[in-house]
Amino acid sequence: MTGAHYIYILFIIIILITMIMKKDTIVPCILGVFCLGLFYTNNIAGSLGAVFNSFIVSLGELGPVILIISIMVALSKSLETNNAINYMIKPFSKFIKNPTTAFFVIGIAMMLLSWFFWPTPAVALVGAIFLPVAMRAGLPAIGVAMALNLFGHGLALSTDFVIQGAPAITAGAAGIEVFDVISQGMPLYWIMAVVTISVAFWGLRKDLKKGMFREELQDVEHEEIKEFNKNAKIATFLVLIGFVLDIVAMSVLDLKGGDASALLGGTAVLLIIIINLMNHKRKCFDFTCENIIEGFVFGIKIFAAIIPIAAFFYMGEVAPMNSVLGEVLPANSQGLLSDIGVALSNTVPLNRFAVCSIQTVVGAITGLDGSGFSGISLVGSLANVFGTAIDGSVGALCALGQIAGIWTGGGCLVPWGLISAAAICGVSPIDLAKRNFKPIIIGFVVTTIAAMFII
Repeated sequence: MTGAHYIYILFIIIILITMIMKKDTIVPCILGVFCLGLFYTNNIAGSLGAVFNSFIVSLGELGPVILIISIMVALSKSLETNNAINYMIKPFSKFIKNPTTAFFVIGIAMMLLSWFFWPTPAVALVGAIFLPVAMRAGLPAIGVAMALNLFGHGLALSTDFVIQGAPAITAGAAGIEVFDVISQGMPLYWIMAVVTISVAFWGLRKDLKKGMFREELQDVEHEEIKEFNKNAKIATFLVLIGFVLDIVAMSVLDLKGGDASALLGGTAVLLIIIINLMNHKRKCFDFTCENIIEGFVFGIKIFAAIIPIAAFFYMGEVAPMNSVLGEVLPANSQGLLSDIGVALSNTVPLNRFAVCSIQTVVGAITGLDGSGFSGISLVGSLANVFGTAIDGSVGALCALGQIAGIWTGGGCLVPWGLISAAAICGVSPIDLAKRNFKPIIIGFVVTTIAAMFII
């Protein structure tokens, strides 16, 4: 490893210490990028430029998520004018009666949609519909965000049974069939999900009983609106038809990820114009502009603190590093994060206990970039090496590394990965990450121990 790798490790440790001390991590992240720039450019001007350019890279990576969240918030603002949002969520009140039913109904809906269309577009749909009714049932906004996050970005994305993008990557790197990763890893997927979600919900219930969210829930409007005008019903019908058609189009045209989000976003923009035209006639232009501004103000407010933090971790990948500082990495480098993971795997003697621990740690390290997918090819390769060396299950080792990478970086542990769920619920991504931290770490420990006996 080079000096840059040790600088990166040093700042990861500093950032972790800062998080443990419950302080914001923006300053150490900025200083980390500055020091990397200083190492490679050997001048102050180049280092300062690297900081700014890393922000640009981060904004480019996060831009699509910022846009879809801002537009969905703008749509919700347009629906508030004539209480259409209240009319829309009224049917769900029959099923959601208390915080427990709210948490699990939201979670299961999120999981099912995420399996078919991935979490990013699903979170905008499920969050916008369920947030108000869940809060009326006594589940705070952070609880809604946890349900969206853990069931969608955690359980659904790490298993990926339908689209099979994640297991295809790990299986391809390991040289085995996708079915082997899914079937051999099945016990680990569900152990991780059940343990993590149970611990998270138990902690939330404990805080609810202590009255931690009493003020927030008291501020929720509980008055039931019984009369709705024609425009509210038409607006609800249009939104329902629009998004149902989007879901059909996603399935028929095989749209996922960014393409699915783009379809949802474009539909939402068109709906904002139509709804404002119904509600405000000649003032449609003014109200549409106001809704869009409100949506983007909300989006930038949520994401502003995340962009500098994400910038540091994006510098751990090859492409962002090259775009900021040029091709400074060695020819055989897979990026600072992946290189650190490989170095770690080469320093520990191989047995089933060490192998499972390494897979989890390396998967989690490579997930720190907030992607979750960038490092799972590495854990797939390591699974092949480790599984052959100890005559163990390569598929189960692939699944273990996949779980660690995606639960960390796919949107549950690092704040810049879970911003979509946090933003749609109006909570801090950092607060959501702190809520998820203990349950996910416990899940990793239990799942890793289980893997030691399964492989």
